[in-house]
Amino acid sequence: MGTGNARLTNSHAQDGGPSAEPFGDRCVHLCVDMQRMFAESTDWQTPWMPRVLPHVHRLAEAHPERTIFTRFIPAARPGEGRGTWATYSERWADMTRERLAPDLIDLVPDLARFVPPAQVIDKAVYSPWLDTDLDDRLRARAADTLIVTGAETDVCVLAAVLGGVDLGYRIVLATDALCSSCDEAHDALLLMYRMRYGHQVETMTTAEILDRWR
Repeated sequence: MGTGNARLTNSHAQDGGPSAEPFGDRCVHLCVDMQRMFAESTDWQTPWMPRVLPHVHRLAEAHPERTIFTRFIPAARPGEGRGTWATYSERWADMTRERLAPDLIDLVPDLARFVPPAQVIDKAVYSPWLDTDLDDRLRARAADTLIVTGAETDVCVLAAVLGGVDLGYRIVLATDALCSSCDEAHDALLLMYRMRYGHQVETMTTAEILDRWR
């Protein structure tokens, strides 16, 4: 079971990042892929997702109307997809939709109950920005800040963060509301964000975020 090294969970922002600014009504909670197929016993299980779920739940419960959940939708069958996604769906054939129980694609029940007013965006790749209307939805809200939670720190969360940075969003990572199936990669990514993206990516605990998001 993962440990999620606690030594990397203190708040820090470099290069004059706006870490002291409160979160207002231009802030949105983007929760990445907290789905049953990652929480339960499947080939893609993320073992310590249950441990971070209470923190994700607290953020969603505090502002359900300002929460957007993403869901990763696997290929329909092995071999489907463009380029390496075709071989990916072959490698994970048991996780394609023709073999996977349909309800395993759903959000975990503790979070699904917030929809609506929370919204859901489905995606077929790691990034929630490609072939979705996520940016349009955020622009419609005049959002400028994304609080990011979910799974996995080093895969779909990474894609969400870097895409958000490229689009100019202020990114705040809830460090105790992220999980991965690889402890080393999880810790390395949190270190990278702090060392290399300090002006655009901030790291805080859930408690620190909720204290500023009233």
